[in-house]
Amino acid sequence: MGTAVSRDDTASTDTASDDAANDDTASGFYDARTHVAWRGAAPADLSADLLADVALIGGGVIGHGIAWEASRSGRSVVLIDDAPGSGASWAAAGMLAPVSELHYQEEALLELMLESSRLWPDFAAALDGAQATGTDAAGTDATGREAAAHSGTGYLTTPTLAVGADAADRRALADLRAVQQACGLNVEPLTVREARGREPLLSPGISCAFDIPADHQVDPRRLLARIAALLATDGRSRAVARRAAGLLWEDGRVSGVSLAGGGAVHAKETIVANGLGASELGGLPAGLTLPLRPVYGDILRLRVPAHLRPLLISTVRGLVRGVPVYIVPRQDGTVVIGATQREDGPADPRAVSAGGVYQLLRDAQQLVPAVAELELLEVTARARPGTPDNAPLLGRVKRPGPDRGDGDDIPGLIIATGFFRHGVLLTPAAATVCRQLLDGHADPRWAVFRPDRFSHAPDSGNRSNSGNRPNSGNRSNKEAA
Repeated sequence: MGTAVSRDDTASTDTASDDAANDDTASGFYDARTHVAWRGAAPADLSADLLADVALIGGGVIGHGIAWEASRSGRSVVLIDDAPGSGASWAAAGMLAPVSELHYQEEALLELMLESSRLWPDFAAALDGAQATGTDAAGTDATGREAAAHSGTGYLTTPTLAVGADAADRRALADLRAVQQACGLNVEPLTVREARGREPLLSPGISCAFDIPADHQVDPRRLLARIAALLATDGRSRAVARRAAGLLWEDGRVSGVSLAGGGAVHAKETIVANGLGASELGGLPAGLTLPLRPVYGDILRLRVPAHLRPLLISTVRGLVRGVPVYIVPRQDGTVVIGATQREDGPADPRAVSAGGVYQLLRDAQQLVPAVAELELLEVTARARPGTPDNAPLLGRVKRPGPDRGDGDDIPGLIIATGFFRHGVLLTPAAATVCRQLLDGHADPRWAVFRPDRFSHAPDSGNRSNSGNRPNSGNRSNKEAA
């Protein structure tokens, strides 16, 4: 295991990192305009190739979670993204809801969601308990503790309430509960009086309510900022604010990433976790199909006036005339309302649907009338990466060619994309799966999610034979990561 270093000048790289760390204007950990940044991130005009144990393409919540887990295993990591944290992760509500998110004919995904839900408490505790500044926890004063509280992940174990607006919604939620119970999940009916006893601002006109104690939440923006802050203090890891152009190959294995505009990151392992962009990478193995489709969603953020706080304690997931809507309360006095789901392919992928915004506000007010008194802060639209079976593409890829064996995977390549609605929930599981693969272990439970399950084996070769191989220099001449 080693440190991510420049091939040409390790000393100058360290100096640049130190300068950036001492300059608050160079790059921040997080703000609403620049999304997520690492202090000391490599500049766009990277002049020398980098070496690392792991090259990780994609700076969303999945990519950051995998980077954190790889870093904790003692590996050096280079995270590659020209706009980290600005995609689907930026818009996500952060519901950790394996029970509520169970959909008909998606039972195969349930085991992975439940496993990730089980991992979340320890995953969040490790992040919240880690010291980004390196200060001994025993020596942290009150000011330090307050700062740590505000820099945490926002992970909360408050339960979820599922509510229906009319009789048809009540029947639909009751039918779903039957499926959930058949899968061994705990969903308990509440009377309207009981539900309003817990959440007084719920409408008295709701038709039903169900308690889902296992569905929790986290704040994705705080989560991203927290991981980025911790990785920024890890001397083995760094971020590169560049777009990945393609995979590099050497002697039949993936050996790193070529960067748009020139330069490269050479690595023992490369993990592709850049969502919808994964299928557009150059140098993917021949015959590998990553059938990702963009599923757009609008999401709102609103401030709760002081006289209405807390608007809610629990996350409220509702059906209003058969259309889903959710309201997620945050610790900072805001709420998140979402989310529409559309596959209309707008000309601007971040364009917000006026009809979608109207629908969300209308339906949220039907469940919680006080929503009409909130202050609208932000309207966001992003595309989530969906797959034909709505399950992720997660794991290694079989070597192309008719003579490949059952266990003959391409060395150096792991895919982690296509998480659709479940990216935040599945972050700990994805990180764990990737770490196990880095360690040489593959959990057979997750073989159903292999990224090559939609692919057909080509006759021979891979796409790396034209322009995607590293420079002809011998690998042994490069400084080891």
